[in-house]
Amino acid sequence: MLVQRLGAPSDFDPLLERARHARIVMLGEATHGTYDYYRLREQLTRRLIAECGFSFVAVEGDWPDCDRVHRSVTAAPRGSADPLTALERFERWPTWMWANAEVARFCRWLRAWNVDRPDTARAGFHGLDVYSLWESMQAIFDYLGEEDPASLEAAQDAYRCFEPYGKRPEEYGLASRFVSARCEQEVVRLLARTRQQAASDGADRFSAWQNAEVVAGAERYYRTMVAGGDDSWNVRDTHMADTLDRLLDRYGPQSRGVVWAHNTHVGDARATDMAGAGLVNIGQLARERHGERAVLLVGFGSYRGGLVAAPRWGSPAEAMTAPPARPGSLEDRLHELMPERAVLVFGGADQPGWVTGTLDHRAIGVVYDPGLERQANYVPTRLGERYDGFVWCDETTALHPLPALATPGELETYPAGM
Repeated sequence: MLVQRLGAPSDFDPLLERARHARIVMLGEATHGTYDYYRLREQLTRRLIAECGFSFVAVEGDWPDCDRVHRSVTAAPRGSADPLTALERFERWPTWMWANAEVARFCRWLRAWNVDRPDTARAGFHGLDVYSLWESMQAIFDYLGEEDPASLEAAQDAYRCFEPYGKRPEEYGLASRFVSARCEQEVVRLLARTRQQAASDGADRFSAWQNAEVVAGAERYYRTMVAGGDDSWNVRDTHMADTLDRLLDRYGPQSRGVVWAHNTHVGDARATDMAGAGLVNIGQLARERHGERAVLLVGFGSYRGGLVAAPRWGSPAEAMTAPPARPGSLEDRLHELMPERAVLVFGGADQPGWVTGTLDHRAIGVVYDPGLERQANYVPTRLGERYDGFVWCDETTALHPLPALATPGELETYPAGM
């Protein structure tokens, strides 16, 4: 194991050396609202793009929202001249995950990097998640209305199937338990049509196909969610892994992708108690599909500090303070052993027991109550198996959300708000 004190972007060199041989680099976060994670992840991603030739960034966000950002950072037609404008249009709660000053700074850098490069060499920005059923339906209508009116019927049939449930797809999922309310056949027709169209080259065609994949994934997700249990988690993470693979195919055989998502998605689930519950995640799926040498998984963590989260589902974001980590936890151990900031790279035969053994590892979602810190928010983890590297910040500060009018978000499942 290697430990590198972290003080400047050049201190990421040990991770960059490992990343040079990877096709996929996943960068995590222990919360969705910590400035330090976003800032350090940004610095590392800049180097991956500029020095290692990575092709795109794919985040734990919705495809339609992120597609507007993608058009801006790649200077594509109909794209905003300033990525900040696209980020300010994020409406689905929790908006602060991506509509924040830290992501805006990165996206402005990415646009500046791209505009001096050929169109085919520009790095993209995409969303992996499954929640944007209605937004994706609207995007499909917009595309088909201009490019393929003959296919509108399939989209209209799918829309009419969901329409009785308003814009609350979880109500569709509930209804599907008791009556013949499933929209599977209509969604399959829509997906087949857009998949066929996507065989022709073109970014708009690919985006329409991906929006249809989101509709299909959302239909499965909400139907599974109301059935109880944790299966909807697997539907969601499998959808994100499939989207990542489609992006790699889209960018070509030499393409390479960076993923930004919570540690619970990035760190290999087989090295946690998630495996005992039958849960998988995108880190595990990427290793299984592409091989461990082609995938670099990097977790992030801290001992205490500021963050942005909400006290209840759908409520406004607040600046909060995470108390010192639970005694005996991984974070408590790192607080004793590590400098204030450090990069850890795992491997070799000399790894200490706290790397190879099982310790509780903190995980905070978009809903957080610091008063319940000792009872929740920890995932038993074998650190050296879950990640290939780890970025440590002893104390953190909260990120800076952009002003946004949030609409209620769809329900999410275990681990809550990840």
